[in-house]
Amino acid sequence: MAEHATPELLTSPQAKILVCGGAMMNGNHFADSVIPAMTEHYGESKHVALVLHSNHPGDRDKMERRLKEAFAQIGVPQATSLHQMEESKTLDFLREVDAIFVGGGDTFALLRDLRTTGQLEVIQQQALKGIPTGGTSAGANVQGPVIGTTNDFPVNDIATRDALSLFPALINPHHPKPEDEQGFASREWKIHNYRRWNPNEIVLALGDRSIAVLKDGKVTLPLGPAWLYNSEEARYLVSGDAIPELDP
Repeated sequence: MAEHATPELLTSPQAKILVCGGAMMNGNHFADSVIPAMTEHYGESKHVALVLHSNHPGDRDKMERRLKEAFAQIGVPQATSLHQMEESKTLDFLREVDAIFVGGGDTFALLRDLRTTGQLEVIQQQALKGIPTGGTSAGANVQGPVIGTTNDFPVNDIATRDALSLFPALINPHHPKPEDEQGFASREWKIHNYRRWNPNEIVLALGDRSIAVLKDGKVTLPLGPAWLYNSEEARYLVSGDAIPELDP
């Protein structure tokens, strides 16, 4: 059986990529704990493109309203979801905005739509130019090279699991904390088992509201906890840690 070839990382000195483990909202605002990292990453932006393909179509208007209010709270005056415009206009729009945020939901639906619309390639191009880019949960999962450690059921078929390849590790969102003994042990086993089959892939597991950032060619963890799976023992990470193993 031929092994899956992990796509090469796409990076540049200008790339600014944020990944959040999920559950970052508190009502219509960002949770207090994530505001500093989100402000640092997006606070100077004027117009952020919201990529909400992972939300069911019936839920996208509501999510857009929530995120508009949340981004306004951190000083970003405009936030517009791609679902509000004709598909043919989305690529030009992605090239015009000065920030991109990919929301959470179903990872397989998200990756399918990013590929079929051509938006995946444009997001890659914009991120490499230095446009602040990031996502939460499913939106974080697609920032890595492969969506291999998503927690979602495959709600649709996809031609490949290869994703944006902008962040230098696979992401596992919503990683349980050790005090949830059963949940933690189950997730830990699943990721270690995944890596037995894919030993060359590094996994960064993020707890809810945990945030990692790639900036200036360095990966740091502004908000933990997180777990780095690149050996037989996962390395536990806390807020403020550098993650030199992931530096491109």
